[in-house]
Amino acid sequence: MRVPYDTIENKHFSHMKKTITYILIAVSLLSFNSCNLLDVDNVSSISGDGYWQSKGDAESYLIGIYTSLRDVSNATLHFEDRGETFEVGLIGGPSNLFTQNLTSQNGYGWNSYYTVIQHCNMLIKNIEPISFGMEADKNVILAETYFIRSYMYFCILRIWGDAPLELDPTENASKPKLGRSPATEVLQQAMADVDKSIELFPQDGYPKGKGRVSKQASYALKADLLLWRAKVLNGTNQDYQEVITNADLASKNLSLEEDFANIYGTKKGKEVIFAIHFELFEKSDHYSSKLKPRDVFVEKAINKDDIAYAKSGAGTNYAPSERLMALFEENPADDRKNKSYIKAIDADGNLIGVFDNKMRGTKTEGDRSYDSDIIIYRLAEMYLFKAEAYAAMDKLPEAIAELNKVRNRAKIGNYAGPTDKISVEKEILSERGRELYLERKRWPDLLRFHFGGTIDVYEFVPNLKSRADDGIRVPLYLAIPLRDIDINPNLEQTEGYENL
Repeated sequence: MRVPYDTIENKHFSHMKKTITYILIAVSLLSFNSCNLLDVDNVSSISGDGYWQSKGDAESYLIGIYTSLRDVSNATLHFEDRGETFEVGLIGGPSNLFTQNLTSQNGYGWNSYYTVIQHCNMLIKNIEPISFGMEADKNVILAETYFIRSYMYFCILRIWGDAPLELDPTENASKPKLGRSPATEVLQQAMADVDKSIELFPQDGYPKGKGRVSKQASYALKADLLLWRAKVLNGTNQDYQEVITNADLASKNLSLEEDFANIYGTKKGKEVIFAIHFELFEKSDHYSSKLKPRDVFVEKAINKDDIAYAKSGAGTNYAPSERLMALFEENPADDRKNKSYIKAIDADGNLIGVFDNKMRGTKTEGDRSYDSDIIIYRLAEMYLFKAEAYAAMDKLPEAIAELNKVRNRAKIGNYAGPTDKISVEKEILSERGRELYLERKRWPDLLRFHFGGTIDVYEFVPNLKSRADDGIRVPLYLAIPLRDIDINPNLEQTEGYENL
């Protein structure tokens, strides 16, 4: 088994080679212990005896948590598939989320998210008695762990809504099975965790690199949480004010890349706040590969050399949609267009296919490896968070000023459209679509703007609309698999699936 310590920035972990045994233990335990938290058979294999003894134990266990975080984040499924930016690709294989064929019989499990939460809970509990030479070192490990737990609960909240709040590790079969807490309480817990993360970080900046959680990343997550509370869970104008404050704190000492392609063409550049690291040849199956062609598909393309194809590891389950391309065509000079998707054309001018061109990975000897980092937060999104918050408060000149920062990097100039609130909010949503395409943001964006009254998502997303036109109003939150309800009768099915 390859040891994943190089999934975190290597320059900060050369010393970890001396503790390779700890890493193997931590990662193997994470893998062994990856069953459903809510299953009575989920009993931790770590009793505490012989493992939780030193700083190295805690640090190596945290690296294992980062590896699990990457695994759960390495998919379009929950955050892109339900939006409008994909079409079926050359080889098909779309998910039920894409087709909106969602019923009480085909619910998607939350196991992988709760697995990460379980291990965060394990670390939070077991680190306390460990002696550290410097208390600040323990605080940083805890700060990173609280961020990850907060982020996992935020993901669950946006996918399923109400959810169990597991705050203690499952260590034996006698632990009570929890029901679902209201979404407001889930968000409250995520907020408490991110506040704890901010409190525990001893300094600003990126002392462990941008592949590790930082205080700036925690500020960015808090801004995201506040926007969700304000728009989806009946928050207040104070939430919007705090979005702006936290987005500014997250933006400290950052600047936009002059060239949009450099965001993914380099690793953890000057715009990035937090990214999950991919290393060349170290991890395969990057989610962006599902929108890339194999070499045989583009053999006749006259622009083959410009396409990020591969001999293996590419999928083309999805293609960028006509709706996505129309977003870019609203501004023909948009510098991001050709750096986000590419059309393969044959010698007769016929279209072979449309493919992602944003996360190109690395060209290798005779092939290509899709090793782009998964960026969780970056500076351009902080500007768009602020634009959204200002617009929600009817501070439209301020909203447009933030919007223009992103537009001008894209070389499309200042916004010159209608300046009423709904028009500005629709433009912010469109700009998020162009700027953050394929960055696992689209479905949560559509939900925020739907609940905020800017759009009707049932009219906006083609597959949702077609099902609504057939008299089927698919719930916006996912069903829980029936097997989970069978295991834990305290779980109630998501509202709206009674007749589906």
